[in-house]
Amino acid sequence: MKGRALVAWNLRRVRVAQGLSQERLAADAGVDRAYLGGLERQAENPTVDLLDKVAEALAVPLGELFVAPAEDEAPPAPLRGGRRRTL
Repeated sequence: MKGRALVAWNLRRVRVAQGLSQERLAADAGVDRAYLGGLERQAENPTVDLLDKVAEALAVPLGELFVAPAEDEAPPAPLRGGRRRTL
């Protein structure tokens, strides 16, 4: 798996596991929601500084965004559609 795909996979995996919308994570990381969506779709090429911000907002080590999935692991499912309430 290429680097951009690996980041996209893990970004969605961690975000969905924490129940965070792209909008909430983007606000917490101080980045545009559309840009964050582009990261998950592999349409954007993030800098290390941006990945630092996202990892900090997710409260995970930067390396967590580079964990290789098991060969038989299913892709992370998206959150249910619609806006989620934020606390």
